[in-house]
Amino acid sequence: MAEINITAYNFENEVLRSDTPVLVDFFANWCGPCKMLAPVLQEIAEEYEGALQVGKINVDEQRELAMRFQVSSIPTLILFKDGEAVTKSVGFRSKAEIVAMVKDAG
Repeated sequence: MAEINITAYNFENEVLRSDTPVLVDFFANWCGPCKMLAPVLQEIAEEYEGALQVGKINVDEQRELAMRFQVSSIPTLILFKDGEAVTKSVGFRSKAEIVAMVKDAG
């Protein structure tokens, strides 16, 4: 399954009520590091299908979600587990760093 486009409308169902952990990418279309991160997240979404969901939130379109989670720089990755934000990473990260962040969060 591909990444999920998350909005204020589907955030609760897709993220907070998810049975699997959800890695949420706060991004913008004009952001260079966000563009570099996109294929990395796509790979992770494919490799960990069933065990992890990857969602994307466009901060220009979903300002209220960005403010709710204090996203001031992008890209920002937040891992949600059982409806809670458990870890956060700001800036471009390698695939290995992102996978380690997910695994460390248990």
